[in-house]
Amino acid sequence: MHVGASRIELRIRDIRSLKEKRKVVKNIIADIGRAYPVAIAEVDHQDLWQRADLGVAVVSGSPGHVDRMLTAVRIDLDRRAEIEVLGTTRTYLEEEER
Repeated sequence: MHVGASRIELRIRDIRSLKEKRKVVKNIIADIGRAYPVAIAEVDHQDLWQRADLGVAVVSGSPGHVDRMLTAVRIDLDRRAEIEVLGTTRTYLEEEER
C-alpha cells in the first residue's frame, strides 16, 4: 500500500468576502473530487478570504500512481484562472514488507 498526501497553498483572486471564497473553494473541491480518485478538503486558512490550504490524499498499490495523481491535481489547479498556487508540500507513506 502506498499513500501520498499533498498540502497546496492557494491565493484566491478577486475575492471580497468569505462567502465568495467558500463558493470558489467548494467548486474546486467538487471538481477535483469528480475528476481524480483522491480525497480533498480545505485544511487551513478558513477565516482568511483570499487564502486557502487544500489537503489532497491518494491511496494506491503503486507509488507511481500516487505521484501521477498528486501531479495531475497540481497541474489542474495551476490552470485555474481564479486562483494562484503559492506552494505545495508532499508526504509519502509506504507500508513495510511483512
